[in-house]
Amino acid sequence: MHVRRGIRGGGVLAAAVAAIVLDAPSALATVSITRVSADTFTNPSSQHATQVEPDSFSYGSSIVAAAQTGRFVNGGASDVAFATSTNNGATWTTGNLPGITKYLGNGAYDRVSDAAVAYDAKHKVWLISTLAITEAGEAAGAAVLTSRSTDGGFTWSRPSVVTSSFDVDKNWIVCDNTATSRFYGHCYTEWDEHALNDQIRMSTSADGGVTWGGAAIPQGSPTGLGGQPVVQLNGTVIVPIANANLTAINSFVSGNGGASWGSAVLIANVHQHPVAGKLRSNPLPSAEIDASGKVYVVWHDCRFRAGCSSNDIVLSTSTNGTTWSAVTRVPIDPTSSTVDHFIPGLGVDKATSGASAHLALAYYHYPTAGCTAATCRLRVGFISSINGGTSWGAAIDVAGPMSLSWLPNTSQGVMVGDYISTSFGSNGLAHAFFAVASAPSGGVFNQATYTNSAGLALAGGSAVGELWSGSATFDNPGAAHRNHFGQAY
Repeated sequence: MHVRRGIRGGGVLAAAVAAIVLDAPSALATVSITRVSADTFTNPSSQHATQVEPDSFSYGSSIVAAAQTGRFVNGGASDVAFATSTNNGATWTTGNLPGITKYLGNGAYDRVSDAAVAYDAKHKVWLISTLAITEAGEAAGAAVLTSRSTDGGFTWSRPSVVTSSFDVDKNWIVCDNTATSRFYGHCYTEWDEHALNDQIRMSTSADGGVTWGGAAIPQGSPTGLGGQPVVQLNGTVIVPIANANLTAINSFVSGNGGASWGSAVLIANVHQHPVAGKLRSNPLPSAEIDASGKVYVVWHDCRFRAGCSSNDIVLSTSTNGTTWSAVTRVPIDPTSSTVDHFIPGLGVDKATSGASAHLALAYYHYPTAGCTAATCRLRVGFISSINGGTSWGAAIDVAGPMSLSWLPNTSQGVMVGDYISTSFGSNGLAHAFFAVASAPSGGVFNQATYTNSAGLALAGGSAVGELWSGSATFDNPGAAHRNHFGQAY
């Protein structure tokens, strides 16, 4: 069953839905932003109008984004909303995925979370992976699902089940889109079994996400959270992932189309400054790949700041997934600044590579790391590189400032998302996707998914980030500077 949804309400539209461009709020920003999706649900059990945690993917001139819509305090949302553009972000069509939750299309589940987007070029199908949640067992992850679109991302099927297990978490999806790869058309979904101390699982589909193989366990049964698989030109799959304690970023690899997976290797230990104001934020990786197969991974980390006083966004790269470069600081601000940077969303233009690779990085930040829930002002920033991260242009603000009282609450703090996303159009311009909130009105929130109205052109620059030397002026990595993540959902 395929259902096309409008931007408003829950009913099926009788006529074809036109592409929709919505106005940006009056938030202070140096870049014009466009609302591409909004919460259309009204069930009294979740918080409205809220959207959090967008992901996106691009293929050619098409970009598809997805986000939680109607966030519950103790996990998940009323549904996952999608936004689709076929003209490099000039116009957008939006709606909600059918058949997942009880709030739309008689879905089998109570809630849904953790949207991740992919495209399968062989089967010409867009895929959105989601985490279904049941309210039994205190809102536990009940299944990993895949919704499919065969018409360019405008209508979506009822989901197929990747795995049905108690207490699963933090899924992600990618497809092998290289026609010369032995595994062209294979798609891979990653998740963790939270009830088994976050043991990592992988599943493979060879038919466009219709059916999925059994859960495969990487060698050594590693644990982890927030993996983001990417695929090289030869079909090798590399999965950067945080360890279960969020004290390290690791990776593991498959070179045989997902038949087996290697053991986890260390990319780097994590040093995290706790983000102020009870904002839900932890150092999950954001991973992308360039045209040559080089992998780029970023996360937020305080190792370059004296006393671990605030977070930078840091970068490591690899050409094989087993050996990684030393950690480099993205030079958004001087290390003497008070700015705190977190929740990065990295994009890499897949038409570029190596020393000429184009990198676009969106992130949230506070101007002052030592703020409080009452005084923190949340902003969205953007910075870019046109030489593979060797040097960077000047950072700009894209959205904000936002008061934390404008954000929906969760059991782990107020929320804009555990991750955000950046994707490139075929015109070489970058679109970042992020949650933006304005002051609540009439007893409801005013938080939705936005992107920059026109694609952002990348700026070359001479700012070079420091290379980590391995010394520190603070104590053990991660342990004293992280918030316990627990269940993500």
